Amino acid sequence: MAGMRWRQVEDYFAGRIFRLSLIFINAVAVLITIVLIIKAQPILTSTSLAELLLSSDWHPLQGRFGFYPFIISTLEVTAIAMIISIPVCLLSAIYLSEYTNSRFREFARFVIDILAGIPSVIYGLCGVIVVVPFVQVVGNALGNATTGYSLLAGGLILAVMVTPFIISLSLEVLRMIPIEARENTLALGTTKWEAVRHVILKSARRGIFAAIILGFARAFGETIAVLMVVGNVAQVPTSVFDPAYPLPALIANNYGEMMSIPLYDSALLLAALILLVVVGGFSMMAHLTLLRIGREVS
Repeated sequence: MAGMRWRQVEDYFAGRIFRLSLIFINAVAVLITIVLIIKAQPILTSTSLAELLLSSDWHPLQGRFGFYPFIISTLEVTAIAMIISIPVCLLSAIYLSEYTNSRFREFARFVIDILAGIPSVIYGLCGVIVVVPFVQVVGNALGNATTGYSLLAGGLILAVMVTPFIISLSLEVLRMIPIEARENTLALGTTKWEAVRHVILKSARRGIFAAIILGFARAFGETIAVLMVVGNVAQVPTSVFDPAYPLPALIANNYGEMMSIPLYDSALLLAALILLVVVGGFSMMAHLTLLRIGREVS
């Protein structure tokens, strides 16, 4: 009897500790958002949000802060990364889930986990050594004079960086499809690929969409690797071989320097707030989708 009471007490306190931990994590996220809103208020008071987002005039010394080139650069480098990575990731996840044996699947998962854990600065260094010269050669061969530091270089590095996350999540979603669905489809005389295309992918489409969204959020907020290869020129890119300047690189390059310029600090924190809202919104969308799938499966 005493032992049962002690276990109930342990369960009670364990539940309270877990709940407090969750409240603390959410409180930190809310606090960060509130601090960014307060810090960005001066620039929002002096200039309308529409003008800040749609203007290309970036001259901090003259008090002009147009975020349009940085927003476009962020969207374009992320779009390039997703266009390159999504087909590779989906085909890899399908192969690991449906075609290979369990031993190779576990080995591939181990390698994918290693790739996901590599620091972004290492990817950046590899980009400077390998990707930038490659892009320079390709650009010059196509008649586009470039140094190699460009949107395409940033997109290639980001594609490599988000690949482990999208493959891992897509693989988990595909493995959640009941084995009966595969067996029943094959029993009807369909080929393996027909079963994958018409049954497995159709059943897993929402989960795959969530994995892609999480990959997008990961790419959208990436800083160091992109900063090292994208060129960091405050202009709207007109070609994949043009240099660009994404929002994360803008913050990393300039925060803490030239803070004596009026409103410069507030402008950079507004950029951080924009990143937080976009990444947080897409991450929330993806997690809600995965949560709904988990409930349906259970």
